[in-house]
Amino acid sequence: MLYLKRKIDDFLSEWKNDPERKPLIIKGPRQVGKTESVRRFGKKNYDSVIEINFVEEQKYKLITADGYKTEDIVRNISRLDPSKRFIENKTLIFFDELQEFPDISTALKFFLIDGRYDVICSGSMLGISYKKIESNSVGYKKDYEMYSLDFEEFLRAKGYDNVFIFDLLEHMNTTTPLNEVELTVCSSLFLDYCILGGMPAVVREYIAKGTFEGSLDTQRQLIIDYKEDIRKYAEGMDQARILNVFNQIPLQLAKDNKKFQISKVASGARFRDYRGCIEWLNDAGMINICYCMKYPELPLKGNYDETKYKIYFADSGLLVGMLDEEAQDDLRANKNLGVYKGALYENIVSEALKKSGYGLYYYKREDSTLEEDFFVRTGSELIPIEVKAKNNKTKSLRTLISSEKYPDIHYGIKLTGGNIGYNDGIYTFPYFCTFLLKQYLKKK
Repeated sequence: MLYLKRKIDDFLSEWKNDPERKPLIIKGPRQVGKTESVRRFGKKNYDSVIEINFVEEQKYKLITADGYKTEDIVRNISRLDPSKRFIENKTLIFFDELQEFPDISTALKFFLIDGRYDVICSGSMLGISYKKIESNSVGYKKDYEMYSLDFEEFLRAKGYDNVFIFDLLEHMNTTTPLNEVELTVCSSLFLDYCILGGMPAVVREYIAKGTFEGSLDTQRQLIIDYKEDIRKYAEGMDQARILNVFNQIPLQLAKDNKKFQISKVASGARFRDYRGCIEWLNDAGMINICYCMKYPELPLKGNYDETKYKIYFADSGLLVGMLDEEAQDDLRANKNLGVYKGALYENIVSEALKKSGYGLYYYKREDSTLEEDFFVRTGSELIPIEVKAKNNKTKSLRTLISSEKYPDIHYGIKLTGGNIGYNDGIYTFPYFCTFLLKQYLKKK
């Protein structure tokens, strides 16, 4: 099977080379490549890999029957499967689907103190039960959050190397427009990425076949799997509410006012009834929440209204997979995004910012037309980001930059389908440069 190189590969190598390494917990939604990456890493770096999947092998929930010390757990694993080899300092123990047996996290302290075996835990719904895992293992583990492929990983899957990516960043740093070939190639690759999203199963199929054949079926199967997870892990009445919210996201993103309106989800729906449902989807890694700032100033944390937000899918392929048949045909046959154009590009940008480590914030002033899609920050500056489906005027962006009311804002960024440029305090970049914004702002 074709392996897609991921950013976690380098992280795992650094983790292995750290003499003070702690047991590792990899969080992330289902089907983003966690298990595959750990298996590949284990095969390359250890003489023995002990893999235990708590969903597929329920019997292993008995391994803590004698307590949580390393020797007790190793002994019980050996009893259940005598073929497993525990070679000191050369063995990786991989506990997969940790959300099915969060109690095992209590053992991480003892594995760390013991020091003979490396331990990695992973799971597709860890966010849901993470409070318990955190309380059982605080101070004795390291966390890593994994997502679906970002555009950089997609470029690497298509055969583009560090030189290509560094050259893109240099164009941004020097505000040098791309030539026609560069712009055409990158725009075409990015549109393919928009249509596919970043789920490894979808991208791998596209790379292998060189076409979009089967991609929609794979996207829709992933949506079915996500909904099945909701039914499996959500409790009681919340199941229906969570599914209602999930199904409403594409419809609400297609509107000009993309603020998520609970009242549209169901008749008589109220924020207090649905707040937990939205947090559940966020914890599960299925969505990203973008909160409305109270005022465009630093700091960002705490400076937002938790009752006003936009909801984006954590992977844009889920949004594409939920479009109606007519939109699907137009998208794949003509690469026309139709009424969903603004929604898809905003979703892609939100996804890229989140995968870069940013929180998501927007601003809409109630008594005027002033509105901005996203904000990021450096150490001392607040930077507004506007996403434009067309390369047209940016009245709100100019107001935020020029007005003395917003002293933390000195310049802005506009993301469009056009080229790199600068004019009057506004840096313009193509959408496909979003994954480089964090590096660009560090240099700037």
